[in-house]
Amino acid sequence: MVYVVIACRALLALVFLASAAGKLRGRDALAGFTAEVRAWRLVPARASGAVAAGVAGAEAVAAVLSALPVAGQSGPVLAGLLVAVFTTGIVITRARGTTARCSCFGRTAVPLGRRHLVRNGFLLAAAGLALLPVTGPAGLPAAVVAVGAGAAAALPVVTLDEIVGLFASSAPSSSSTHTPRS
Repeated sequence: MVYVVIACRALLALVFLASAAGKLRGRDALAGFTAEVRAWRLVPARASGAVAAGVAGAEAVAAVLSALPVAGQSGPVLAGLLVAVFTTGIVITRARGTTARCSCFGRTAVPLGRRHLVRNGFLLAAAGLALLPVTGPAGLPAAVVAVGAGAAAALPVVTLDEIVGLFASSAPSSSSTHTPRS
């Protein structure tokens, strides 16, 4: 079970690192995220800048704490709490009929939808698994493989919107299909 915990902690660390980096990579990125927070209408507009900066900072802290075994369970707990808050926000904005967007990882801004809820469910499960009790030491070669597995799992999580967009744009539309004439 130790390797599942290691893989899940690596997954959380990389996902939250990518998310924080996407929001903090420059003034324009943070300003864009602040505008998204304002558009969600979950906090007063005057607080959107502080909330956006706080979210990005909390994501960075969750990434670091999840990567450090000496931090105990604080990283996965913070990651799980953040994902739970994000999920609640998505549910509320969707229930309101708001077409809120999220550039969750700083690259694409797509409307919040079911896929984000599914992704968050996956991340909540990873945070829960990362909290499992660990008994005994981990062997270095197997731990490296576990970190690699976590990294491999993080990639589709971080690029989910791009993956969906790739397949959505390549699907033939009904107007582009034609029937050959005989």
